[in-house]
Amino acid sequence: MTRATTVRAVLAAAVLLVSVLITLTMSPRLGLDLQGGTRMVLQAKDSATAKADRESTDRTLEVLRRRIDSLGVSEPTLTRSGEDRIIVELPDVQDPRKAAEVIGRTAQLSFHAVRGPGTEQEKGKAAGLTLPDEEGRLLALGQARLTGAGVKDAGASFDAQQGAGWTVALDFHKDAGRDWTRLTGEAACHPAQDERRRVAIVLDDRVISSPQVAPSVGCNVGLPSGSTQITGSFGADEARDLALLIKGGALPLPVELVEQRTVGPTLGAAAIDASARAALIGAAATVLLITFVYRLFGALAAMALAAYGVISYAALVALGVTLTLPGLAGFVLAIGMAVDANVLVFERAREEYAERSGRSLRSAMTAGFRNAWSAVADSNLTTLIAAGLLFFLGSGPVKGFGVTLAIGVLASMFSALVIARALTEIASHSRFVGDYRGVNGIARPGRVRTWLARRDPQLFRSPRRWLLISTVLIAVAVLGIVERGVDLGVEFTGGRLVEYSTSRPVDVETARTVLAGAGFGDAEVTTAGAGDLSVRTGDLDNHEEHALRAALAEAGGDTTKVRDELIGPSLGDELRRNALIALAVAVLVQLAYLTVRFRWTFALASVAALVHDVVLLVGAFAWLGRTVDGIFLAALLTVIGYSVNDSVVVFDRVRELWAMARRESVTTIANRAVLQTVPRTVNTGMGALFILAALAVLGGDSLEDFALALLIGICVGTYSSVLTAVPVALTLEKRAKTPPPARKRASGRTSGAGAKRRDPLDNGARV
Repeated sequence: MTRATTVRAVLAAAVLLVSVLITLTMSPRLGLDLQGGTRMVLQAKDSATAKADRESTDRTLEVLRRRIDSLGVSEPTLTRSGEDRIIVELPDVQDPRKAAEVIGRTAQLSFHAVRGPGTEQEKGKAAGLTLPDEEGRLLALGQARLTGAGVKDAGASFDAQQGAGWTVALDFHKDAGRDWTRLTGEAACHPAQDERRRVAIVLDDRVISSPQVAPSVGCNVGLPSGSTQITGSFGADEARDLALLIKGGALPLPVELVEQRTVGPTLGAAAIDASARAALIGAAATVLLITFVYRLFGALAAMALAAYGVISYAALVALGVTLTLPGLAGFVLAIGMAVDANVLVFERAREEYAERSGRSLRSAMTAGFRNAWSAVADSNLTTLIAAGLLFFLGSGPVKGFGVTLAIGVLASMFSALVIARALTEIASHSRFVGDYRGVNGIARPGRVRTWLARRDPQLFRSPRRWLLISTVLIAVAVLGIVERGVDLGVEFTGGRLVEYSTSRPVDVETARTVLAGAGFGDAEVTTAGAGDLSVRTGDLDNHEEHALRAALAEAGGDTTKVRDELIGPSLGDELRRNALIALAVAVLVQLAYLTVRFRWTFALASVAALVHDVVLLVGAFAWLGRTVDGIFLAALLTVIGYSVNDSVVVFDRVRELWAMARRESVTTIANRAVLQTVPRTVNTGMGALFILAALAVLGGDSLEDFALALLIGICVGTYSSVLTAVPVALTLEKRAKTPPPARKRASGRTSGAGAKRRDPLDNGARV
């Protein structure tokens, strides 16, 4: 065993040991869609005294944190998003009405002198406020003398002795206490029953209490801060909430609820179970496939695949990445994609073994890793670019999917280039493995490769034929988009989407009739699988949602909310804009990268195939009537990475063969390159399809659209990388003046036409 093999084996063992320890000792951080709870997005707004910037939004976040801590929610998460948005996650909160009321209220508490009775004509004047008191009579108020920021403490209590009912006692800070004493002292200078002897306490532009200063208080003497009580027609809950808001502090900025999602824990448990079953079945099918095709080395790659699963999971846990439903699906999908690098290496090793008689198994495997490195690096880097775009340009589940995908790609490269290489190098040192071709799986060329070599089909004798087929497919997709339209999800259009589970079956027509009778005639009702109902409406606040659920309960019995999404129209516009920006940036970045790494003709051809795949996928969802939402966007950007990944592998082989035979026509070179890469494409595609088929069948409604989009995308991407990208490149090359690529110089290799590569195990000595 060589020193390099020993280093790889030790490194692989160390990383795997650490990953196992992390897996056994740390628990994953589950998103709300997996453990249940409520997620809110609050938009900070400019006020008369403050601008909604990063600093003021951070102050607002801290006030919200104190309020939520007072609510008793376990392990809440509050983060700032951008300059003026706050994301609030409340685990196990299934009814967000109370939380939204307490969190979202600005709680701008202020204390005013009463200038006398008010009139309608005085409303809106700059001199002060004119607001109705507790009994509805208008009062003319002076400017605010102090605010809730000066309140040191507040508490609710029941005053049984005075008969005042529930009251809120206030204790001011030192300076604010002096202002309070001065305010009440000035009011005490007016005679009893005079409106000007009152002090108005205003919360969010509503007079909640306007008591008279007691007759015992002398003029300019005032009340001490510790003896102040707010009285009013408070119930117990209202008094406690008011005390909570005052004690928590006033929000520096007013906030608006622009998004709200609620998911039941049963949906999360079902999604986890479905993904686990899909992972086991899909991974088992993938393992059987690569073991059948590559025999012993395929089994070793399967062991590396299992190590990849442990390493990537440990990385997610150690980095504190929140596992969401799309992220979990991305983790499962990456299992199928992780085998791609191993397949590339094995196919190149088969070529080396077949082309050079007498070559040892060890040297064939070494050459396979060396020759496959370029394609592995380029294809994985393009996927990382897609993952980066998901993270920086996406939001919510799309961002989480990008993080999971990036970690999966890095872990898969380590698995293939370190763990799998160490295992295969150790095995290749065995004489038994090297002598018996039926055991190692490398010494035989494979059935697909043998069949293609025997038939030698000329695929690109007429490239325009394939371009015509692609044009027809695009036309059909565009027709579906125009005729049937794209059903944009609530994330893009704004509105509210709620799913309910009823104890008694309720058909869609009955539910529509019941909701129409309750005043929700514009609600769209559909089935959501397993007998659940999905209700989609425009603007719907939490009280109206409660009434809607009560109406359904009359027909369906016990009605449980399974999922709840509320997105404001401004957020919908932003998501739509970000989606388009993500697609545009993806195209430009891929174009720039491929131009630098390959040729501009290859880059344009890859981007053409990419656009072809995007249009066909959107058109397929339009014809099928499926919803285009944030999860679809994650799948779409993944398809972009997969499409370019496939194109990179094909064009990498074209570049290599063309550099070795610069005088041959590019059409002949392209045909040969495609036939040589077909075995890799078939084996890799089938591995991914096993995982996705398992997700589509077993994943339930929550994963069905995601898996379906990727199934369509992978099939379309496999087709376009060969029969769209290559014909486009051949058409462009006819008009290009760029010379063929130069053959790369490397150690142990000459640049002549008859150059021979030296065996890596050959030190060059001769006797």
